Amino acid sequence: MNRFISGASRRTFLKGSAAALGAGTVSGLPFSGAFGAAFPDHPLAVVVPTAEGGGADRNLRAVTTVWPKYLPGAAFEMGYFPGASGRVGYEVYMGKNAPDCYSLLFGNMGPEVLNWVVQAPDSFKFPGDYQYFAHVDIDPSVVYVAADSPFRGIDDIVAEARKRTISVATSRIAHPASLGILAVGEATGGKFNLIPMSGGKKTLAAVVTGETDIGVLPSGSVVTAGDSVRTVLVFDKTNPLGERLNNAPAVNDALGTKIPPLFSARAFALHTAAMDKYPDRYQALVSSLEKTVADQAYRDEIVKAKAPLENIRYGDGAACQEYVDGIIEIGNRFKSLLTGN
Repeated sequence: MNRFISGASRRTFLKGSAAALGAGTVSGLPFSGAFGAAFPDHPLAVVVPTAEGGGADRNLRAVTTVWPKYLPGAAFEMGYFPGASGRVGYEVYMGKNAPDCYSLLFGNMGPEVLNWVVQAPDSFKFPGDYQYFAHVDIDPSVVYVAADSPFRGIDDIVAEARKRTISVATSRIAHPASLGILAVGEATGGKFNLIPMSGGKKTLAAVVTGETDIGVLPSGSVVTAGDSVRTVLVFDKTNPLGERLNNAPAVNDALGTKIPPLFSARAFALHTAAMDKYPDRYQALVSSLEKTVADQAYRDEIVKAKAPLENIRYGDGAACQEYVDGIIEIGNRFKSLLTGN
């Protein structure tokens, strides 16, 4: 497990608090009353169920750089718990972090909900014991190859997959992108073998170095790889990034299939018990985060990270629930492809 600290430091928070008290201004910043500390009065812990340096980490750092502007004094201590396709991070969050709104989880709803479709969690209930309360992006899955790959497009890949098994790098088996390439195989008679690489950076490297024939990832991760890879297929109704994804076609246009759009969506979650017990804290998180994502400063951070602005899209708790319901439906529909049964 690695840690990264973002936002205001505890020293900065305490210094600002003391200054405010010394000046006699106790209303609003950073205390709401002389005898009660406002939220937050100590750093917030964020559990990330993936490795440091991936797509979720990139978005999280951008968000937490700007978030203290709207949640004064906030500091964020990130802990990274990759393993078992995200299950380790969720087990840590649900089992070891107090349900007090000072502990958040930031994950990729698509693959992590698919985890529970394939195999229900052991120590908690989902849906039920935690809820996603805001997503910060919508990121369509894509198929990509190395820049010098002999495959010029998806037709070449399908044709070859009918002759031999094509090796496919993926960040994890239970992932919308993995589901997409397996659905392509089912529809076209091609054979694809998924090789989980545990994280976007390793998944990109596997394709660039020739360790695998092709790869599947969310588009944002592929865009950051620049000219080292070429996108050949998008699991969406259209290609939202155009030339940045090499003008790759949408799956159903290219192959005549009926595969639904397959997105990733990075989102914050909380224990349901925390949302119920501390509604004021929960509302402070929700309202400040929405303002953060709408701030140009956040978009500037995304640009610095070389991620596509087109994928930045705020969604509230209701939008997250709609997404979760959709992923559960798609996961159950194609569950046999993920389990091999």
